[in-house]
Amino acid sequence: MRHRNIGRQLSRNSSHRKAMLKNMAASLLQHEIIKTTLPKAKELRRVAEPLITMAKEDSVAKRRLAFARLRDRDVVTKLFNELGPRYQARPGGYLRILKCGYRAGDAAPMAIVELVDRPEVAGEVVESSED
Repeated sequence: MRHRNIGRQLSRNSSHRKAMLKNMAASLLQHEIIKTTLPKAKELRRVAEPLITMAKEDSVAKRRLAFARLRDRDVVTKLFNELGPRYQARPGGYLRILKCGYRAGDAAPMAIVELVDRPEVAGEVVESSED
């Protein structure tokens, strides 16, 4: 029975799962968009969104808590200096998960995870050619 079991195992032991989600959260906060499998994306939401909520109020204690969860000084700096103020007025829902087909090798459902209201990058826009 699965009563009271919260979260996904993702075919990993607990330390591997914890390290993977920590690294994925750091990558997401650094690049603001990543591509991963759909179950990992849904589990990543449970890790990354509380970090952004924590960054709305800047204090030494909260920076230390964020560093304990991410272990990346540059990402923590970006989290509190850029992302916290950016989402100050938003009461949650900082991530967008977009389904993007299936992986070629094993047909795993893939997803793009991105921060909402992120600034557009000029090289990232897909242009259509009209010849």
